[in-house]
Amino acid sequence: MSEERYGEFVLVRRHGQVAELVLDRPKAMNAVSTEMARSLAGACATLAGDREARVVVLTSSHERAFCVGADLKERNSFTDADLVRQRPVARAAYTGVLELPMPTIAAVHGFALGGGFELALSCDLIVADPTAVVGLPEVSVGVIPGGGGTQLLPRRVGAARAAELIFSARRVEAAEAAELGLVDRVVEEGRDREEALALGARIAANSPVGLRAAKRALRLGHGLDLRAGLEVEDAAWRSVAFSADRAEGVAAFNEKRKPEWPGE
Repeated sequence: MSEERYGEFVLVRRHGQVAELVLDRPKAMNAVSTEMARSLAGACATLAGDREARVVVLTSSHERAFCVGADLKERNSFTDADLVRQRPVARAAYTGVLELPMPTIAAVHGFALGGGFELALSCDLIVADPTAVVGLPEVSVGVIPGGGGTQLLPRRVGAARAAELIFSARRVEAAEAAELGLVDRVVEEGRDREEALALGARIAANSPVGLRAAKRALRLGHGLDLRAGLEVEDAAWRSVAFSADRAEGVAAFNEKRKPEWPGE
């Protein structure tokens, strides 16, 4: 397993074809400061161009929190001009995770609030343990979700349910979060990272070309009418139909062997 650090607060560990993107600011429960946001965006930019990484798993180094959101202590010192300057840096961190071209999984335990939950929502799948507490409480401090929450949450749970959660600013524990669709799977306490990495490894065994195309079709087609969505799917299909991965997959199936994906 290799490691690469991005600034002081973000770490990337390599587990073969699974890249683990670690939020590593434990003294602040991974509150997203300007420096941490800049590092997260940089790590995502590197991963986005890495053809060896087939899956990214977003994890936390803190025992009791995934991420508590924006660093409000830092924000308390900001002038209005500071906040304007910081906004593109913060947005780049969230969109960096959201726009990763390969499948992404968040491993959540403890608090995942505000921007922390938005980072998880930016992933394709969320694996949580029973200690997880999620929510978008921004209106309780006079702002709104600014890392994609007002757009990502209704896509997960529907407009009315998202409105109730955002307007009430309430925190939701793991069992209810699973019932509402806020997380996809609840695993044994302390095993969210392990289970997310295992899921990532299972996904990574498949064609990297197919995985990226499938994600593209899922993301671009969501919310479109059926006819338009099918056109998105067809475009994604055409991008893989004549690929070396497709040829290898068909050959491996017929030869009853494990594929050796070219990744192109």
